[in-house]
Amino acid sequence: MIRSFKYLLLSALLATSAHVTHAQQGKKADSVTPLNVIETFDVGDNVYVRALTVEQKTNALWVGTSKGVHEIDVNSGKLRQTFNRDSGLANEYVFAIGIDHEGYKWFGTNAGGVSRYRDGKWKTYFPMHGLADYWIYSFASQKNGDLWIGTWAGANVVDMKNLKFKTYVKELINEWVYGLGVDAKDRVWFGTEGGVSMLDGKTWKSWTHKDGLGAGNPNKLLASPNTGLGTRSRHDLGMASKDGAPSYNPNYVFSIQVAQDQSVWAGTWGGGVSRFDGKTWKNFTVKDGLAGDIVYSIAQDAKGVFWFGTNKGLSRYDGKTWTSIDSTTGLLDNNVYAVAVGPNGDIWAGTRRGVAHVGQSKGK
Repeated sequence: MIRSFKYLLLSALLATSAHVTHAQQGKKADSVTPLNVIETFDVGDNVYVRALTVEQKTNALWVGTSKGVHEIDVNSGKLRQTFNRDSGLANEYVFAIGIDHEGYKWFGTNAGGVSRYRDGKWKTYFPMHGLADYWIYSFASQKNGDLWIGTWAGANVVDMKNLKFKTYVKELINEWVYGLGVDAKDRVWFGTEGGVSMLDGKTWKSWTHKDGLGAGNPNKLLASPNTGLGTRSRHDLGMASKDGAPSYNPNYVFSIQVAQDQSVWAGTWGGGVSRFDGKTWKNFTVKDGLAGDIVYSIAQDAKGVFWFGTNKGLSRYDGKTWTSIDSTTGLLDNNVYAVAVGPNGDIWAGTRRGVAHVGQSKGK
């Protein structure tokens, strides 16, 4: 089913229409575990879904797009509400959504800082309030509730008792922070444009491609022009080189996922996805079964299965076999920028044009 969300910029109302879409098994799919797209939610041809967060307490799926935020009822698939600039967002282009221990929703925007929301009340934070930058890309919470924010000028930690911001820049391997994760030891992991950093509460440690992060470049792709050392005008998140060919930067980490076994997974630009067991990195690429070697997003479901949003579709990995689907088998677009796991184990994948609700075969 396709549910088309057409924005009415002067109000929070949306018009919807529906028709059925069926997905087929991906090219690398394992016949034992087929995937299918149950329905898709279309947000517009030129609208990007950059963030997905499930709030299990309220059975809500929060969808961050380049035109605002939707709250969807996970059980019914119905739209609950939509937020845009008129609603209280500082900027409608939302790259990250975090939910803190008190149920506040934090919306990280593109050049608009962070907008915090709960029960109809809004508060927006800018650098003048202590935020490291106006460009926000990730959130993660520690055990005491402190909230970490990844930005293009370092990382903030927010003391939730007094809402005071502290900024880290020089301690990181690179100041352009995209991914965040917190492990069982309360250590914080950072995915940046220059590698992965970790803070154990007192000391910092970092890893780069020289340490094993990111696979090699057997196809000899051109190096990415985005290095984190240039100007913001160079950071358009484009994956291709000037001539349109794919590019490569294994140190550029889009996403971080701390797994149930406490291994740390990092999605890279052209180097596939990397798993760190505390000592060494192991890389997985298209040769192993990954749909694409640019990995924007990672999630793990309750059964321990991993889901990877790539530049060439969505991949499922259960530790032994890989299954993938793409735009030829139900997704609205091949670039999967966000992945979230629903309360029932179904997967939600965000792309250009909308969100796909992906189901698995029973018992898998």
